[in-house]
Amino acid sequence: MLTAAGFLNRTLDINSERILKTQSPSSSCQPQEKVMAHNESLVALNGTQISYIGHDCKDIPDFLGDAYGQFARRLDLSFNQLRSLAGLELFSELEELVVDNNLLENDLRLPRLPNLHTLTLNKNQLTDIEALLEHLADVTPSLEYLSLLGNEACPNQLVSPDKDEDDYQRYRYFVLHKLPQLKFLDTRKVSKKEVMEAQARGAFMKVVKPKLEAPTNEAGSESHPLPYTPLPQGSRDAKNHKGVFAKCRYIYYGKHSEGNRFIRNDQL
Repeated sequence: MLTAAGFLNRTLDINSERILKTQSPSSSCQPQEKVMAHNESLVALNGTQISYIGHDCKDIPDFLGDAYGQFARRLDLSFNQLRSLAGLELFSELEELVVDNNLLENDLRLPRLPNLHTLTLNKNQLTDIEALLEHLADVTPSLEYLSLLGNEACPNQLVSPDKDEDDYQRYRYFVLHKLPQLKFLDTRKVSKKEVMEAQARGAFMKVVKPKLEAPTNEAGSESHPLPYTPLPQGSRDAKNHKGVFAKCRYIYYGKHSEGNRFIRNDQL
């Protein structure tokens, strides 16, 4: 038969056991497990294909590489706000990489991915095509499929109305000169004729980078350079024009004169 003191001690022991259970390590890990479960719910997983699309992330989340980096073969990070691909080195076995619709610029750097054969960088902010191609040639030796549509470095008529098919074709020759192993570029398969032309003349078809905006002077207005003129510097200012006597290295032969169109040879 329990006395009052014994009953009180028994009750205290039971409460102590309950407190210890609530403070056990398993219960303290629950918040972390919830975070991991939430992160994994944002990922679309299909075998070795990983998709993390439309989450406005500026960097590759650490949990992606920790959880999926060792077995991922295809990674889709489209429709985010990526400015860097730091963390991609954890995906050492990657074969396909899709990073469309991000904010990647000319400072883009990829780790060495020896198995990567497909790369799409559509709709980013790439302007220096030569630096990008030289970097890809160094770190992606197995690359066969590349798409750069929607970047200023790719003079496609759909996104650059001032460009034409000739501009785009020269761009293709230059890309194939730098990456001769490509089988597919943008939306078209690489032809044998293109490969031969790229080997012969691709080095001379470098795409010129877009012009920067005109600098502004101290007053805040844009400074527009005057059109070229052979006249000396002192006579170029329209507000302070003065006569100048000097030799000119241009000779007018008259062959472009409009009047010459109406003179027959027998009248000369």
